[in-house]
Amino acid sequence: MRWLYLIADFSYKEETLAAVLHAGVDFIQLREKQISSAEYLKRARKLREMTRGTAAKLIINDRVDIALLSGADGVHLGQSDIPVKDARSCLGPEKIIGATARTVKQARRAVEEGADYLGSGAWFYTQTKQDAVPISEETYRAILQETSIPNVAVGGINADNGRKPLLCGASGLALSSGILKAQNPVDEVRKVRRLLEEFADS
Repeated sequence: MRWLYLIADFSYKEETLAAVLHAGVDFIQLREKQISSAEYLKRARKLREMTRGTAAKLIINDRVDIALLSGADGVHLGQSDIPVKDARSCLGPEKIIGATARTVKQARRAVEEGADYLGSGAWFYTQTKQDAVPISEETYRAILQETSIPNVAVGGINADNGRKPLLCGASGLALSSGILKAQNPVDEVRKVRRLLEEFADS
């Protein structure tokens, strides 16, 4: 099975987020910037309620404390966040910990410290994270070869260009505006799911 991993925030309408959750998202990462901790927690708890009754796992970007207090399924950590090993000591063995890895060295360290999955990119230009460093196919394949945990391709991905990282061996696709800014987000979820199903047995 390949993952459909959605990165979202509450700049999008709640009705849109609810619709795509029910359309078939495996993970939804809440990534909020430039808001207070109190507001971040409020939004995380709201999204926790929205995921109930769906198959989606809730992941909180950057913030271990918000993940704990909101009852999220896990956290995703960047290179400037607290180390994976410290997050694991706070969250325990049951919570999911993802880590951003743009190099083989970063990937190895994340695995050694107990990460459950990696996110690697950016594959394409993305307005969501304009400072994202592009990744080459060579580097991505090297990361996959050197690690044994799932790796989700991220960065400017949509239903039209997602085949490229999947052909390299990606465990899933992380999308944001590729779904949420589409004219019909639910249709985009279905398109991505069909693409992922093509690679389900590979």
